[in-house]
Amino acid sequence: MANNVFDLAELRKLIDEQAVVPPRPPEEAAADREALTFPPVELAPDAELARAVSSVPLVADAIRLTAWTGERRVAPDGTLTEADAAAAAGELGLEPSRMRLLWVVAVNTGLLRIARGRAQRGPLSLQLTPEATLEFWDGVVMDVLDRADEGLTGSAVIDGHLAEMLATIYSVRSGVATANLARGILQSHEVACAPAKAELRRLAAALPAQLLEALALLAYCGLVEQTPAGRTALTPLGVWAIRRDLLREGHDAPTTDEVRVFADLSAAELVDALVKGTATQSAVAGWLERRAPEDAARELVAIAAAGTAGQRGAVGAVLEELGPEAEAPMREALEHPLTRRYAASWLHIRDLEAPALSADDHTWIAVDSLAALMHMSGPAAGRLDTPEPGEELVRLMAEMPAVGHPDTVAVLDMLAAAHDDQAVVKAARKAAMKARSLEHTKLG
Repeated sequence: MANNVFDLAELRKLIDEQAVVPPRPPEEAAADREALTFPPVELAPDAELARAVSSVPLVADAIRLTAWTGERRVAPDGTLTEADAAAAAGELGLEPSRMRLLWVVAVNTGLLRIARGRAQRGPLSLQLTPEATLEFWDGVVMDVLDRADEGLTGSAVIDGHLAEMLATIYSVRSGVATANLARGILQSHEVACAPAKAELRRLAAALPAQLLEALALLAYCGLVEQTPAGRTALTPLGVWAIRRDLLREGHDAPTTDEVRVFADLSAAELVDALVKGTATQSAVAGWLERRAPEDAARELVAIAAAGTAGQRGAVGAVLEELGPEAEAPMREALEHPLTRRYAASWLHIRDLEAPALSADDHTWIAVDSLAALMHMSGPAAGRLDTPEPGEELVRLMAEMPAVGHPDTVAVLDMLAAAHDDQAVVKAARKAAMKARSLEHTKLG
């Protein structure tokens, strides 16, 4: 909170640090905390994609290596012996540095099988349905990306930011200039590792050449290609595979078809879908494109003014995408008890004149935002981890009973039931008792 403006990002950070719903597996919690929304993509038809898989150089070479290997003894670690690897590379015209990747792909996808120290043809049949072929392709790409931990590209910096780089290319369908990719990787590395200036200069000098080699490898793997303008873009197979990987990581990576179904919904239907988790934030941009900002904001404000905390949370997620062109209906929202605080915050954040919010107003919004989690389903519903000591939350809970939010008791009971920090649990129970007492006093 600064300059009397309620900072919704800080509240979300506070929520993320507190266990306000029953704990889930760490990998799911991590995925939710870092979830990103990517622009919708148009996927090529499955049959077309499947036909292209066998033309990927990596796949074609893995199939040729499988045929060459036939049945033979392997090294103790389950790979080709050095002599056999050298012979295969020479006879098949393969790049020696790629032999391990080819072998891993052949074995992990079922082209080859290792048993009792011998390699032999695996269970995978090459006469596959389009669906099975794409599952095979998904496995190939997972093998490629997993090799980043072992030095896939030969550059530790690029390997460390490989997933981020591919996600960036995925986001820009027209392609990304190599210089921009290099700059982004360098900036990310600087933030993550804080290298000394001399080391950073050395990396900056070496990175462009390393990146060209890495992109050549990714092209060999069927993931990227050069556009006529000389930029790097994902291939159609790359778009399909990277989207699969983003979804596995818990990100919002829709297709255009998935988003299109929400574009013509009414405001009430969109909000309902966001609350239930059947729509994600990616549906919002397409919905807003079909509407004048003032009209959309006015419909949304009407829902928030009469709705639940969950509906207000969903409305807020949509209104965040609108700029000053929606000022008029947001000023009208200042007149509604359940939306005036959000409207004031929205106006402040956009440097528009608005009434100041009191400390109680900030606390009310905090209660409302926490209450929204009880209404939400799907990925939007709470993201929890074992928290740090909840001193800020304890202070916040002590202030909750006095602000008169209708969901105060429910929020405090939720915190008391699900939090791991006993100090938070004790404070939540104490505050809930006080809130109930105030309710009874008002009723009396």
